[in-house]
Amino acid sequence: MKRKLWYLLTGLALMGTLAFGQAEVAEVVTEAAEAVEEVAEEVDYFTDAKQLAIAIDNLFLMICAVLVIFMQAGFAILESGVNHSKNTVNILMKNVMDFSLGVLLYFFIGYGIMYGDGNGYFAMPSVFGPTEVAPAGEYTTAAQVEADFEMDWSLFSTQVDFLFQVAFAATAATIVSGAVAGRMKFAAYLIYTAVLTGFIYPLSGYWTWGEGWLDAMGFHDFAGSVIVHAVGGFAGLAGAIVLGPRIGRFGKDKTPMPGHNLTFASLGVFILLVGWYGFNPGSVLTFTSIDAIQNTMLVALNTTLAAAAGAVFALITSWILDKKPDLTMALNGILAGLVSITANADIVTNMSAIIIGLLGGILVVGGIKLLEAVKIDDPVGAWPVHGLCGIWGVIAAGIFGGAPMGAQIAGAIAIPLYAFVTMFILFSILKAVGVLRVSEEDEMIGLDLSEHGQSAYGD
Repeated sequence: MKRKLWYLLTGLALMGTLAFGQAEVAEVVTEAAEAVEEVAEEVDYFTDAKQLAIAIDNLFLMICAVLVIFMQAGFAILESGVNHSKNTVNILMKNVMDFSLGVLLYFFIGYGIMYGDGNGYFAMPSVFGPTEVAPAGEYTTAAQVEADFEMDWSLFSTQVDFLFQVAFAATAATIVSGAVAGRMKFAAYLIYTAVLTGFIYPLSGYWTWGEGWLDAMGFHDFAGSVIVHAVGGFAGLAGAIVLGPRIGRFGKDKTPMPGHNLTFASLGVFILLVGWYGFNPGSVLTFTSIDAIQNTMLVALNTTLAAAAGAVFALITSWILDKKPDLTMALNGILAGLVSITANADIVTNMSAIIIGLLGGILVVGGIKLLEAVKIDDPVGAWPVHGLCGIWGVIAAGIFGGAPMGAQIAGAIAIPLYAFVTMFILFSILKAVGVLRVSEEDEMIGLDLSEHGQSAYGD
């Protein structure tokens, strides 16, 4: 159709040459070209190749978002496996509500803060957050497409962009579940997860991915070692401190309370590993150029290498210290390697990824031993894995990836401190009004029966 229009308008231009003088020819041709361009835009605003690239980018990002959401299952199984069986329903319920309540609050409030207008330090959401994350419908012009597709450089649907972002918000919230397991009231947990996903996480995200003050400094946290994981890890640390340890956790024999199902725990970690291929490679965000393909594959391999190195060196470290190979330490080592590489997977070499992962594996063992020494009860090691290794990840981006070290240090301090202080205040308020911790009797019975009236495994 374009060709026919061009022939027609060119013919008209030639006729204009005969009918008028040379002075009018240029004007006629210009008008003809503009008409062709306008009609072409109405009829075929993208080439077939461009439409295919847009389709692939959006489909790939949707798949990555689903993988990140699948991580919720990994967290749920891991956390329930390393805790007492009498608290299984409670842990599963918290994971369900982290996702469900978090999605709604991030939609109405959090997304608007994280990607809204502000002064670099604070942003306020518009009414109903992302405001129609979504005008979708029949497109007839390129302008209509671009109005509905948020990112000029990649043409992502605002729908899939929100889906990917909300999966990250839910991940930050659910990290805390394991750190406070076995003694927090369910109502208090709902208050916590609402505040974190609606306000706390989005504001730290605004400082960075929302082009706030840390982004202006050049801070690099590719997929959220600090922005996502350290926020959850330090929020969990605050909760564990204010709550205090589980009854009997630091008795005379100082024996850790064993998990009831390490098969579940192992399966949960492998689910998280699979989900991380949405978390990290998905954060490349565009996949249809040669550079994007290369970067996606680099990120995927670096993620794998760091996870493997973390597991091996966490096992070696704990074996030396405790004289026996500890499965839970190896599992935490995988997660430590994953968190450590999340900030820098796009800018470091394969060998650097191994070094980053192995140091993360050593750090996680040290972090667990430190919490035991100061008698802070973190049943799943949420702070050593997500908090400590999250900080290491952004520092490693400066050491191995060339990110500006001043900005990396600023982000490594500001975001965890912000998450810890705000959550410490919230948990302290909940404790002061008597809604934070269950009674001693309820804790001994187990939260499944005392809080939910259900048992995970029947009578």
